[in-house]
Amino acid sequence: MKKLFLSLVTAGLLLSACNQSKTGSTTAADSTATPATAGASTPAATVDTAAAPKMTFEKESHDFGKIKQGDKVNYDFKFTNTGKSPLIISEAHATCGCTIPEWPKAPVKPGESGVIKVTFNSAGKTGLQDKQITCTANTVPAQTMVHLIGEVLTK
Repeated sequence: MKKLFLSLVTAGLLLSACNQSKTGSTTAADSTATPATAGASTPAATVDTAAAPKMTFEKESHDFGKIKQGDKVNYDFKFTNTGKSPLIISEAHATCGCTIPEWPKAPVKPGESGVIKVTFNSAGKTGLQDKQITCTANTVPAQTMVHLIGEVLTK
């Protein structure tokens, strides 16, 4: 009986301690920590959103219209870094292997522009197409999406 009682008390204390440290550290980090003093365990707290780069596209979607099956279409998504620090694009990928994005590898300085070149190969595709291109960069939020849409007609 003693062992059961001690086990229950120990379990209760552990659960109580875990719950208190979780809410206590969150409250302390939220109320007193600044980006410079926040621990490495909270990466979001170290990001200064006011100084972060921002990727602003001229157009977030492009309709290539109607094309014949097997045709390739290209489009350049033009963007500007409207943030306050250099923009670094680490990756750009599409929802399908038929769509290939190319992005600038060098940092884009604040106020400067860049282009993400997208090529869509319609071989084996028919009907309405909506290809989403996801760009991952050092922005807040980290991912920005653009769309290439249109219709592929059978030959």
